[in-house]
Amino acid sequence: MSVKNQTSVSFQTSDDLLQKLVDTAEEKSRENLKRFEDRLVLIEGGGYEKIWLETQPMGGEMYAKRNLEAGINNQLLFMENQREDGRIPGSVACENGRITPQFNKFQGFCFPSAALNVYYLMGKDPGYLDLLYTTLERFDSYLWRVRDSDGDGCLETWCKYDTGEDHALRYGDAPNDWSEEVPPEGCSVVPMASMDIMSFSYASRETLAKISRIQKDIRREAFWKEKAACVQDKIRSYLWDDTAGACFDRDKNHRVLRTMTHNNLRAMYWNSFTQPMADRFVKEHLLNPEEFWTHMPLPSVAVNDPLFRNVTTNDWSGQAEALTYQRAIRALENYGYDSLIPELGEKLFRAIGRDCVFVQQYDPFTAEPSLVCLDGEQDCYGPALLSVLEYAARMYGVHIEHDAVFWGTVGGHESVYEQIWGDRSFKLVQNGNGAEGFMNGRKVFEAGPGVKVITGLDGNVLGVKKLSKNGDVKSIRQRL
Repeated sequence: MSVKNQTSVSFQTSDDLLQKLVDTAEEKSRENLKRFEDRLVLIEGGGYEKIWLETQPMGGEMYAKRNLEAGINNQLLFMENQREDGRIPGSVACENGRITPQFNKFQGFCFPSAALNVYYLMGKDPGYLDLLYTTLERFDSYLWRVRDSDGDGCLETWCKYDTGEDHALRYGDAPNDWSEEVPPEGCSVVPMASMDIMSFSYASRETLAKISRIQKDIRREAFWKEKAACVQDKIRSYLWDDTAGACFDRDKNHRVLRTMTHNNLRAMYWNSFTQPMADRFVKEHLLNPEEFWTHMPLPSVAVNDPLFRNVTTNDWSGQAEALTYQRAIRALENYGYDSLIPELGEKLFRAIGRDCVFVQQYDPFTAEPSLVCLDGEQDCYGPALLSVLEYAARMYGVHIEHDAVFWGTVGGHESVYEQIWGDRSFKLVQNGNGAEGFMNGRKVFEAGPGVKVITGLDGNVLGVKKLSKNGDVKSIRQRL
């Protein structure tokens, strides 16, 4: 497959802490670049030596702004190793020098939107797009053929690793992993009707509709939009509790599991909530300091929930996860909550601090990093590294999404952020009180602090959003 673009990023800021964090994150991220046979990939890191479906397509897409080859391979290795029945490996390892797909869990699905954006970043290779379409179509078919074992119209999770919720108490006695194509028997909770697995299908179908639009197949686009809407309708009618303003999974006997989980935010990442559903969850729960908006926000389980546990080792029963911070960016952007991103970024920057040790989990009450997360002290955990780099890009720099460029002018510090993408340069210069955007050295706009400017690839301003409460969307001045 052809790749038309090469990429790199440079960033200088007067914020000493952020400069150290970004420089260290870039250096340590390079340690997570590995060869799987002759393929360069970005592994999860921090003791996790594979590429995992829950992290590494998303991580690869984020890192593609620095190394496009690894970003592409982090998508292709999952597509190329799809089974004949449509199942995508939950992880891909390199064992004894050989690429080894593993099918003993789903391990999340941070894949469709990331893989589609890589199509744009690589220069719109039609063969890649065809492969992505086939992969998603076959996987969606697999889900509905296999993962609705009781025929109630709601897809199921069968083990803890299906949704990447290691040690989560809400799973009860469910197995950690599961390789069979029939659900485990004799468990108290699973097979569990799951907002996550339903969202896998929604995200697949939504992306299939987008691919169909790119390929100018209007009939097929309409088909996949309707199919996606059916999934969203089932999530709303079966898993959403309108009195609580949140989604809850159901156990094998269809009983509602009342644990208040951050999985609602995950559903927002997959875009499977309606806008009113997202508004209610964000306003009533995500921003509630008694639940998810703690000193270090985004615990996996609301801190006032009976199943919350503040466990410092790899455990999704409580502590704030770096992976949740990574997913939160797209989740919030999907529903217009861009102004929360700088708040979360600053929280993460301060929690990591000048020691620049990048770990998996953080205490939601003290923001202390949990340094022991596998068999020893942890560092170089990819989702923490990439979260720092991506929050910096969203707040002070540039993000390319499809055929648009997003410029973040949080302000408060002097900074220069430059994204090289093929033969194009996108540079954002901030003086603390305002910003100037340049394309290939030509100024295309000026803006005040606290906004997100959206332009086309030609520099034409398409829109402006607030990135802070004081952001002035009227401050933009086009300079074409």
